[in-house]
Amino acid sequence: MGREVFDSFAGFDDFLVYLAVSLAFVALFVAIYIRLTPYRELALIREGNMAASFSLSGSLLGFIVPLAATVRYSVGLADMAIWAALALVVQLCAFVAVKLLVPNLAHDIQAGRTAQGFFLGSVSLGVGLLNAACMSY
Repeated sequence: MGREVFDSFAGFDDFLVYLAVSLAFVALFVAIYIRLTPYRELALIREGNMAASFSLSGSLLGFIVPLAATVRYSVGLADMAIWAALALVVQLCAFVAVKLLVPNLAHDIQAGRTAQGFFLGSVSLGVGLLNAACMSY
C-alpha cells in the first residue's frame, strides 16, 4: 500500500505547474477584462451590484471553462499556454460583441440593471462552453 500512495503523487509536480500557470492566466484575464470594461466591476460588486456580479462571474466562468479544456487536452505546457491565450482573446471578443449589441451596457450595469449583467454573463459563459468544445481535439 505504501508504494501505491507514493505512485499517486508521481505527477504532483506537473499538477503544481499547470495549476500555477492556470491561476496566472485567470489573474491575467481578470486584470485585462476589468480594464477593458468601462465600469469598475469589483467596486460595484462590493457595493452589492448584482448586474456587475453576473457579468464578471459569467465572463470569468466563460474563460475558466475553456482554460480547463486546455489543461485537459493540451500535449504540453506550451500548447496549453497558446490555447489559453486564444481562449482569453475569444472571451474578450465576447464582451465587445455584447457591448455592440447592447449600446447602453456600461450605464445599465453601473445602474444595477440585472438583466443586462445576466445577459452579458450568460453570453460569456455560452461562448466559453463553445470555445471549450472546439478545443477537444
